[in-house]
Amino acid sequence: MSETAPAYREVVPRAPDATFTWRTHGYPDPLARWNLHPEVEIHLIRRGTGHYVIGDAVGGFTAPALFVVGARVPHDWLSDLERGERIDDRDVVLQFDPERVARLAAAAPELDPVNGLLARSARGIEFSGATLERAGELLLGIGEQDGGAAIAGFLHLLAVLAGAPEDEWRAVASRPADGAAVPASDTFAEAVDYIFRNLRSGPRLSEAARIAGMSVSAFSRHFARASGQNFSDMVRHLRLAHACRLLADPKRSIASIAHDAGYANLSNFNRRFREEYAMTPRAYRRLLADENHRPAEPRAQAGPAVRDPLPVPRSQAGGDEDHEEQEDEQ
Repeated sequence: MSETAPAYREVVPRAPDATFTWRTHGYPDPLARWNLHPEVEIHLIRRGTGHYVIGDAVGGFTAPALFVVGARVPHDWLSDLERGERIDDRDVVLQFDPERVARLAAAAPELDPVNGLLARSARGIEFSGATLERAGELLLGIGEQDGGAAIAGFLHLLAVLAGAPEDEWRAVASRPADGAAVPASDTFAEAVDYIFRNLRSGPRLSEAARIAGMSVSAFSRHFARASGQNFSDMVRHLRLAHACRLLADPKRSIASIAHDAGYANLSNFNRRFREEYAMTPRAYRRLLADENHRPAEPRAQAGPAVRDPLPVPRSQAGGDEDHEEQEDEQ
């Protein structure tokens, strides 16, 4: 299972007169953590696979992957790693003050489409296709520029993202996050980190609350407002996202994948997977073998550019599940 480092409200260092900050880092890294901040973030994942948590959305990524995350939207990208493994230069990150950019757009009507990009970023945006390729090149190039050339590159990047065709972007979360209502404390971050690090063994709400120094009810309330989902839903989404990654390996039995994702009972795993993705794990594995389909997304989180996989009919799935489980255990 993936690892994260503890943190919460990230303070982005920036010179007072800087229009944006640009940096790159590996994973794991103190900067690679569940956090939120008042800046808008453009985030490129250059290497690896894993899953993301953006607002109330949990899903998988395969590099290269490009996202724009709005101000105060909690986010994290957790890579699939073997014990002791590290991915160098996994992330390229650019962060900027949305109010400053909005003022710039007001003074330059040609930049008006950027206002739409800023509004959409409140749910997080993932880009694909030619937009992903071109924007990724521009983002990397900005790191080698300074002065006016860097500003020109930044504006060009915003224009490419704002002008992305509808089939090359999708809203990630189902609704804007309420990050402003969450306590800005390291202990709250450590509690969230505890959840991510213990998905297989089963994180306990009472332990997360203890780490945060809160009552169970207070932690539950703050966690739900930050993530857009309750504790048990977040754990289930993360476990199933991890299972989706493992199902891409045809050599792994579904029974072993269920165990690795934190499910001791295969029937429960199959049932939860079908509730989330409208198909059984075996049907999803067959879907992955078809290169014309992308990995499944939870139905509630599908955005404009997502093609929902064909669901297994309920009656058929229910009639075959017991037989399928016996075969998978073997």
